Amino acid sequence: SNVPERVVEVPVCYDPEFALDIVEVAERSGIAPEDIARRHCAAEHHVLMVGFAPGQPYIGGLDPKLAMPRRATPRTRVPAGSVAIANAQTAVYPFEISGGWSVIGRTPLVLFDPARDPPSLFAPGDRVRFVAISRAEFARLK
Repeated sequence: SNVPERVVEVPVCYDPEFALDIVEVAERSGIAPEDIARRHCAAEHHVLMVGFAPGQPYIGGLDPKLAMPRRATPRTRVPAGSVAIANAQTAVYPFEISGGWSVIGRTPLVLFDPARDPPSLFAPGDRVRFVAISRAEFARLK
């Protein structure tokens, strides 16, 4: 196929207020929280599939040093926009739902909007570029 690859840029605030598990991820990986954000943004990510919840992407390409198992106890509520990692993947939660991945940040983007065409921000095969933003920028984009 000669369809050019789409690149979806995803602003993420990796502030501890949003990055519910970044301290735990830092301890388990031996990587400082600010380096987790840097490594996450530096990697070449791509959407493997969209599913589980409408618009929820499963994104491959996680830096192997950040790879970790799912949490032993899933949360009953993960906030919408949460950016979370497990094994070799990143997921972004489109709605507040339950989940067992380690949350390392949050995006202000709306992942799924039935009134939008297409409704899902992500499609399989998209390249994804995560970009670190401040809390002020998050509030402005929200």
